[in-house]
Amino acid sequence: MKKTHKLLAEKLLHISAIKLQPESPFIWASGWNSPIYTDNRVALSYPDVRNFLKVELARVILEHFPEADAIAGVATGAIAIGAIVADVLGLPYVYVRSTPKDHGLENMIEGNLKPGSKVVVLEDIVSTATSSLKAVHAVEMAGCDVVGMTCIFNFEFPEAVKRVSDANLTLVPLLTYSEMLDVATDINYLAPSELQTLQQWREDPASWAPDKGEAEYTTTL
Repeated sequence: MKKTHKLLAEKLLHISAIKLQPESPFIWASGWNSPIYTDNRVALSYPDVRNFLKVELARVILEHFPEADAIAGVATGAIAIGAIVADVLGLPYVYVRSTPKDHGLENMIEGNLKPGSKVVVLEDIVSTATSSLKAVHAVEMAGCDVVGMTCIFNFEFPEAVKRVSDANLTLVPLLTYSEMLDVATDINYLAPSELQTLQQWREDPASWAPDKGEAEYTTTL
């Protein structure tokens, strides 16, 4: 039987929730050149992938954070998947905004989070970990204890790994960047030369640029 990360990598590549294009890079909102595009919200349109995600994320929470009594999704990518995971577990659910609402109660956290709750923060993607740790801080400021975090995909950027470690936070992803590259190579999604490019990019994504000056940029995130 295939391991969870292998099954997930195949599924996300198949539905183009993960796209790998070293020769035709994307541009992230941060301005980074990137040979990879990820959008796990695509999975919501595929019942089999959506169900796989909710079951496996629920399993991670039960196995690694059994004391959890609430789930907090991180806006916007994890709002929907977080809600269905909380439903599977029968736990209260809230989501954390990137910034406080600019009207009404000016909430940062949407929903009713009881002070003293033991919360698992759920992300769709962890890249720099900035939004993740901001959500953790918001939950802690609400008087709750963050017992850990899970996500669908973790880029494993060196700076993010350090940030999470410095925050003394346990992060358990379903799929890591390294695991995804291994699977993409195994199923011939990537050529050896492309694999090397993607490995190099992950080490210093902010400075990476495609080798060919004529490379076409296919989208802006």
